[in-house]
Amino acid sequence: MNLSELQKGECGIITKVTAAQVLKSRLNSFGITKGATIYVIEQTMSKNTIEIRLHSTKIALRINEAKTIEVERSECEI
Repeated sequence: MNLSELQKGECGIITKVTAAQVLKSRLNSFGITKGATIYVIEQTMSKNTIEIRLHSTKIALRINEAKTIEVERSECEI
């Protein structure tokens, strides 16, 4: 599944980032890498953007960017 499929309040562990190299570099700079655990804070009503938390950082991504991040649903440890 990809990040855009997680719902508000769900967590996932990143298994793969399939983005083009430029976007992949930007995501890596945010800490979005294989093995990182993310928490979905919110999705906009129009489902155009998703807000996630990675460690103590909040990040907003476009849905098309979130679709390039493969995740495995996991239990939240908040």
